[in-house]
Amino acid sequence: MQRKYLLLVLITLVFTSCVTKKKYALEIKKYDELKTTWDRTNTDLALCLSEREKQSNKISSLEAELANVKDKSSILLNQLSSLSVITESQSESIKKSLENINAKESYIKGLQSELARKDSLNMSLVLNLKGALKDINDTDVQIKVEGSAVFISVSDKLMFNSGSYDISPRAKEVLGKVAAVLKAQPDLQFMVEGHTDNKPMKAKFVKDNWDLSVLRATSVVRVLQTEFAVDPSRIIAAGRSEYIPLRSNETEADRALNRRTRIVIIPQLDQFFKLMVPKN
Repeated sequence: MQRKYLLLVLITLVFTSCVTKKKYALEIKKYDELKTTWDRTNTDLALCLSEREKQSNKISSLEAELANVKDKSSILLNQLSSLSVITESQSESIKKSLENINAKESYIKGLQSELARKDSLNMSLVLNLKGALKDINDTDVQIKVEGSAVFISVSDKLMFNSGSYDISPRAKEVLGKVAAVLKAQPDLQFMVEGHTDNKPMKAKFVKDNWDLSVLRATSVVRVLQTEFAVDPSRIIAAGRSEYIPLRSNETEADRALNRRTRIVIIPQLDQFFKLMVPKN
């Protein structure tokens, strides 16, 4: 009887230990996934902040130059006036020049404010997109900022079957998450680009890679509009064919990288360029 009791206790302890190890392994896996997401987000944030700092430094340098010119001009004007070297009309002309400098200084401050706002918006978009797509493999969907735009690149293997422009169910899940982020920023426009490799098309229903890239772009646009209610007036569909490759197309792995769909979130260039032309 005592042996049976000890055996029962031993089995219970072993079983409890196994359950604990499974739970522990699960928690470790969750921790690793969260840490990976955290590290990736920190890297993206650092890149955005670095780009913003570069632009801010350039504008600060321009501000310093303008302030220096303004100070020197004011000193010179006072000296010339006190020496009676210039006429009243010449003095007024110099004053107007100084006013123009003040206007340019105000313009630079406005430009700096607009750049800061754009950078903040881009950073917010990247973080929101990363959060929405955190369960998607980084090799299938890549999000980054280049210049003034945000780029979302989706691999061909996730989006389409070979030589086809029919969107896969998994790709629709991704597009739904992207659409939710884009709809939260109704003032932004975006362009959907289709990219192919350089292998000639053999399908009867597709003429060439130009045709395929355009058909893939319009397929994505159509899904965003009809299934996820994205305003079609905000969307541009473009086919880029094989002419903007990421790699050389020499290997199948390189060609697979070149076959992609890219969503380019376009900044509000009309408002930005208004600041680029200062008032006289």
